[in-house]
Parts: sequence; structure tokens; C-alpha cells
Amino acid sequence: MDTYIEKIYSSFVGVGLWAQLLFQTFKASVKRPPSFSLILDQLFNIGVLSLPVVAITGFSTGMVLAAQSFYQLADKGLASATGLLVGTGMLTEIGPVLTAFMVTGRVGSAMTAVIGTMGVTEQIDALRSMAVSPLRYLIAPRIIGCVTMLPILTLFSAVMGIFGGYIIAVKIFGMTPQGYFDPMPVNITYFDIWTGIIKAFFFGIIISTISCYKGMTTQGGAAGVGRSTTNSVVICYSYILIFNFILTVGLNVFHITLVERFGL
Repeated sequence: MDTYIEKIYSSFVGVGLWAQLLFQTFKASVKRPPSFSLILDQLFNIGVLSLPVVAITGFSTGMVLAAQSFYQLADKGLASATGLLVGTGMLTEIGPVLTAFMVTGRVGSAMTAVIGTMGVTEQIDALRSMAVSPLRYLIAPRIIGCVTMLPILTLFSAVMGIFGGYIIAVKIFGMTPQGYFDPMPVNITYFDIWTGIIKAFFFGIIISTISCYKGMTTQGGAAGVGRSTTNSVVICYSYILIFNFILTVGLNVFHITLVERFGL
């Protein structure tokens, strides 16, 4: 029983330290913004270098969605809704979550490993001794880069998913291009697009801040770096799924309220 209480207590302490790190990073960045060259490096590393894995993930997921949707809907005479299901799923749910998972595996783990290695080898202490803020030099550029690029990567993943679904639906199942694409402009709204973008924005915050926090708190040499990296990935995955549910419910309630009260 005492062990569970200690784990719960440690979890709350960890959340508090994570929030403190986030606040201190924001404060340091406002006081003196990080170098644009550091931000540009992170934009390239997080965004451009993630394009291949995001493209493969989105494309293959769109193909699977199209195949499953067509098989389920064809018997009911609703095969024309295949493209709409692929587009909506990729924009609002599957695209943001899978993109966040891929970025966590490729970028988030690297953030933890790099910062954790710098910590156990006392390079972060060396930065402090040279009056260089680790928050502004190491963490802020990564947060800015991840928050900026993840929505873009999510939209790219959705486009690739829609294209992958098009290949399956049109080239294999014999749908016409018009039958695949025509329902999308009519039924996919700006709310659907903004849902994916907003989710990706919050997922970017989760990935970058948790990964950097686990890196900054790494102890125990090389073994500690491995533990922190594994823990950061698992925690990011868990929080992405939790916040995906919260954001889905919250955004839909917000949208329904706007429609009912203001007719938007």
C-alpha cells in the first residue's frame, strides 16, 4: 500500500516539476528569445526529416481505411461514402494521433536522449557556467519547433492518407475519382480541419515538454538515459491518447454550442 502511495506522490511531484520547467522556459524565452538559428535547426529536424515516416504512415493508413470502409459500406449501398470516411478520419482522429506517435518515436526519444546525455556528462552544467541558459538554448527551440511543425505534419499526413485511399478506392475497387472526392467538400467542414490542427498543437506541447523534462531530470549514466528515453515515449503515448479523448469531446461540445447559440 505504501508503495502505491509513494508512486502516486511521485507522479504528482513529477507533474509539478514539469509545469515548473514549462513556466521557467516560457519566462526565459520571453525575457530573451532563443536564437533563430537554433529554432531553424529544430524546424528542419522535426519537420523536414519527419516527412518520409509521416508520409508512409499516412499513406498506408489511408489505404487501410479505404479498404475497410469500402468492404463495410458496399453491401449497404454506401460505397460512395468511402472517400468521406477516409478524409474525416485522417483529418480529425487518425492523422493527428498517428503523426504524434511517429514524431514521438523519431523526435521525442531523441530529445530525451540528447538532453539526458548532456546532463549525465555535465555539459548542461558547463552551459550554466558560461552563463548560457539551458532552458533557452536547449528546451525553448525544441518546444517552438515541435509546436510549429506538428500541425503541418498532421495536414501532410491527412493529404497522404486521402491519396492512399484514392489509390485503393479508384484503382482497385473501381470507384470513380468524382465518387471518391465529391462528398469531401460538401461534408468536411473547417471545423474538421481545425480539429486536427488544434489536436496537433497540443500534442506538440506534450511531446516536446515531456521529452525535454525527462531529459533534464535524467540521472544514472548511460543506463539512466535509456530509462528516461523509454519512459518519455511511454508517457507521451499515454498523454496523447488521453488528451485526444478530452479534446475530441471538448471541441465537439464547443462546436455544438456555437451552432445552437449563434448558428455558426
